[in-house]
Amino acid sequence: MQTTFTADQLRDPDTAHSNRILRACVHCGFCTATCPTYQVLGDELDSPRGRIYLIKDMLENARVPDARTVLHVDRCLSCLACMTTCPSGVNYMHLVDHARTYIAQNYRRPLGERALRWLLARVLPHPGRFRLALLGAKVARPFARLIPDPRLQAMIRMAPKVILPVSRNDAPQTFPVAAPKMRVALMTGCAQRALNTDINDATIRLLTRLGAEVVIPAGQGCCGALTHHMGETAQAHASAARNIRAWCTQMDAGGLDAIVINTSGCGTTVKDYGHMFRDTDLAADAARVSAIARDVTEVLSDLMPDGCPHIDLNVAQGGIAGTQALRLPSEPAAIGTGLRVAYHAACSLQHGQRVKAAPKDLLKRAGFTVLEPADSHLCCGSAGTYNLMQPVISGQLKARKVATLTALRPQVIAAGNIGCMMQIGDAAGVPVVHTVELLDWATGGPQPPAFSRDIATPPVPRLRTPAIEMP
Repeated sequence: MQTTFTADQLRDPDTAHSNRILRACVHCGFCTATCPTYQVLGDELDSPRGRIYLIKDMLENARVPDARTVLHVDRCLSCLACMTTCPSGVNYMHLVDHARTYIAQNYRRPLGERALRWLLARVLPHPGRFRLALLGAKVARPFARLIPDPRLQAMIRMAPKVILPVSRNDAPQTFPVAAPKMRVALMTGCAQRALNTDINDATIRLLTRLGAEVVIPAGQGCCGALTHHMGETAQAHASAARNIRAWCTQMDAGGLDAIVINTSGCGTTVKDYGHMFRDTDLAADAARVSAIARDVTEVLSDLMPDGCPHIDLNVAQGGIAGTQALRLPSEPAAIGTGLRVAYHAACSLQHGQRVKAAPKDLLKRAGFTVLEPADSHLCCGSAGTYNLMQPVISGQLKARKVATLTALRPQVIAAGNIGCMMQIGDAAGVPVVHTVELLDWATGGPQPPAFSRDIATPPVPRLRTPAIEMP
């Protein structure tokens, strides 16, 4: 694609980067085949190619964004399926991020929309505030239909039926193990700490059981993704900078082999910190962080390379509330029961981080029967705050995703992102759990709390464990 940015414009690092991205696009249109909004709306301007034209025109002419451009950019999920499909390597993620920042700086939204965005940006990244909001939404749920704004209805219906108590494991601390194989920092997140405390608890149990010392660093918090995708760059960078400092403190003190992230939307952002801070004083530290940021399934693949966790019976289990003693199978050949698990591939994991095989492989090693839905590359419609800001389109994508998942007749649905889990939720009719909850269960942890007591499931699966030689 030809561009005509001036020399003055190209002195801005973001514009220069967007110029390179735009020039890589060859107008082939492959991206339209995998774009969820184009499939739902059928409008070229609601495809990556169409948005690229709009963004190019807006940036190149340095003009005030018009309502049409803002509408179509806002409708983008940032699912990044287009980047997986693109044969030219167009970094659409960085381009649309730049467009959103430009719009936030140069476009005045209607008052109601400004108020909603302000509210989301100041509630969702803070677990305490978010919990209070969820309690309010739970009280308002019976009256949701009386509220005319579908976005406010979506916010009220987002609240889970059960708001779990705060987990003590999310506080800054270290979970030691005997003879650790690695030392990792666990990012506990923000919204996840309010919506589902089981995920971090299961992650800590599983990692320590497999020989990893887990550190919960002081000072870490929201990764910045929620505000970053709204174009609130200053707030997003402030959140990211706090994490960078917190993690680098741990790297410099005791060393870290990985920063483990069990919310894939956060993982995509943290892995991009090096780019986000490339021209700042934090550039070197941000690059260090991005270099060791890994999805939890990437780390588990290293700890369980052959499908058999080399579990040390002397691993310290203390310090984790509710941790059960490791239960080894009586027979080494007992590997599982074939529980039918429909795996939902979160966009931020399969497209953003390009982690596709690891979660499915781990579940298969654990003895689960892993099922993949049709059109697994398409977004479920969650996409951070998208299901709150664009509830109609999000609802259509949710219905499609739930239909393809339930068509598999699974006993449980597994995913690697809290947003997807909340989006699919009750509509699926079966428990929706995080991948690590199933793996924790398979290696001796408790049954995932999402399983209701009246659901018929086979006995707990067990991983094959190597024979233990006694001295």
